[in-house]
Amino acid sequence: QVQLVESGGGLVQPGGSLRLSCEATGGSIFRTNVMGWYRQALGKQRELVAGYTFANNTNYGDSVKGRFTISRDHAKNTVFLQMASLRPEDTAVYYCNAEIIVATTEGLYEYDYWGQGTQVTVAS
Repeated sequence: QVQLVESGGGLVQPGGSLRLSCEATGGSIFRTNVMGWYRQALGKQRELVAGYTFANNTNYGDSVKGRFTISRDHAKNTVFLQMASLRPEDTAVYYCNAEIIVATTEGLYEYDYWGQGTQVTVAS
């Protein structure tokens, strides 16, 4: 069973930095296509933070451009989010998302996966 395992959240002061990691593990992963990060603050809708498209281009939410950087390790099915110049409004649960092609006895199938979420709190 494929799952996304996230790590790296925590409490940081405004202006500080954090690095999130998300690894796709388990199952028979044939290929990881789209991978990215979303976040959801209390009382707000989930929004895109940063992500890789199918063509391996990157997209960023307007509020994080120039402060956050997404990167990935294809060989390890892992995506990272380096967050800098953090602000209190960045406080949210951050979720990893991936579209993964899985090899089964019946062939290749693509599924959409979500991580369990990791809390990022920016406060003095």
